[in-house]
Amino acid sequence: MPIIKGRRMSLPVIQGGMGICVSLGGLAGSVAACGGMGVISSANTGFREKDFWQNPLRANLQCLRDEIKKALRLAAGRGLVGVNIMVATTQYPQAVQTAAEAGADAIICGAGLPLDLPGLVANVQNQDVLLAPIVSSGKAVRTICRRWDRSFGRVPDFVVIEGSEAGGHLGFKREELLNGEAKPLRQLMQDVLTELQPFEAKYNCRIPIYVAGGVFSGQDVADYIQAGADGVQIATRFIATHECDASPEYKRIMLEAKPEDVQIVQSPVGMPGRALKSPLLERLAALGRIAPERCSRCISSCQPASTPYCITQALIEAVQGNWEKGLFFCGSNVGRVRKMLHVDELLDELCREWRLIL
Repeated sequence: MPIIKGRRMSLPVIQGGMGICVSLGGLAGSVAACGGMGVISSANTGFREKDFWQNPLRANLQCLRDEIKKALRLAAGRGLVGVNIMVATTQYPQAVQTAAEAGADAIICGAGLPLDLPGLVANVQNQDVLLAPIVSSGKAVRTICRRWDRSFGRVPDFVVIEGSEAGGHLGFKREELLNGEAKPLRQLMQDVLTELQPFEAKYNCRIPIYVAGGVFSGQDVADYIQAGADGVQIATRFIATHECDASPEYKRIMLEAKPEDVQIVQSPVGMPGRALKSPLLERLAALGRIAPERCSRCISSCQPASTPYCITQALIEAVQGNWEKGLFFCGSNVGRVRKMLHVDELLDELCREWRLIL
């Protein structure tokens, strides 16, 4: 039974955060209710609000609060409810504080190094919230741990190690991904474990690690646990669940995807990512740029006048099932996802497989 800083989960599975609005309170709460960690993506949770484009901060933070409450209600005291928050977003500090104040069990941050994360929750009432970075190298986790140690007198409560087979934004160079030169996940895991050792010794604690990127089956879960991980993070497989918060059309598109439909893309966030080949990406390849029609000021580094396309609009179109205009992030194994399941059925399948091995 996984334990993170005294908090217990009955399953060694974190459901990865997926935005925009693919994993909200419905999916996260259902995963937590089964004993895992369900994760809400904080990315533009409020896009359906009438004033979203005029006041995205208000819309997003209010909807984030509502989705956390929904997930906690569904979980009913079982498992853990986390929130995934991108460091690269303009609303990163406010989203962190809102998630903690709303009672989230964990905050998981990627798309940049969350060097200041502990400071952002220093004055919130929920001091039990677990804090975790997503990293893709030993160097990244060392940098984070050094900063947290020196500035805040603490270390991460757990770490998510994301390999090159994951979906969405990736912490690797585009050339590494295209040329197959990215380090294998097992090697990344060993690098991170090595870097964590001196901090574990200093704080007399063990920092759990969860691996992500290409994890598909119970066999994968068992293999990584045997190799030293505490558990895994899985995202793409949860899209094909009835409880996933995305539209039915979005799920259908993912179910019909083939392995050859997946490609590496460049995101306006400044990172490469993995997504389905789609009409939007074909138009971008032909035109070079699709000028944004409007801006929600979502990414700190984005320059609307020169950005190749609006990632917020593209992801909103995707989650609503618009194949022509959407950007469909996915993991490398999306072509293996062939049927819809309920969350409890998916987790039962994974657990039966890994328990037979372990």
